[in-house]
Amino acid sequence: MMINAGNLKKGEFIRYQNEIWQVQKADFYSPGKGSALMKARIKNVLSGKNVEYAFKSGEGIETVEVQSIEMQYLYKDAENLYFMNEQNYEQYTLLLSLVGDIVKFLKDGDKYYVYLYDDKPISMRPPASVKLKVVETEDAVKGDTVSGAKKQAKLETGAVVMVPLFVKVGETVTVNPETGEYGERVKI
Repeated sequence: MMINAGNLKKGEFIRYQNEIWQVQKADFYSPGKGSALMKARIKNVLSGKNVEYAFKSGEGIETVEVQSIEMQYLYKDAENLYFMNEQNYEQYTLLLSLVGDIVKFLKDGDKYYVYLYDDKPISMRPPASVKLKVVETEDAVKGDTVSGAKKQAKLETGAVVMVPLFVKVGETVTVNPETGEYGERVKI
């Protein structure tokens, strides 16, 4: 389906230079003189390569229809992530390079949305936040009350994030997997 470049949105899949790309960021820009532009950062779903490109707002762009299916994350090895479609028990392999740093926050057995094109996995949608248990961190020292002070904490997946001083080993915290930022403590 063809759309105007001015209507591009983050997360959409497009065909550009005969390959499939996912829009990572799209900002409308009007220079005052000349035609308006849609500045976009797009990621090639096969190579993982990121490109900045400015489309003319009236330029036609072909969007690609992809399926988004919730699947169970099974495990990872040195090169791939493995998912299972719980509807038909079919397993899918997704290259680690296509997922990026969010892999540090994925927990075996949890469910995530995987994008399929022609029944092949091309990417995954990162969750807004993940709940992970703190397995290693230093104890706060009494009287250490500097507001906004942070310390490192190792999570159950092996990822290390900065958390407030009051967070203890055994507690569960939320983390934004795209930025690696601490959200809040949660009770489970």
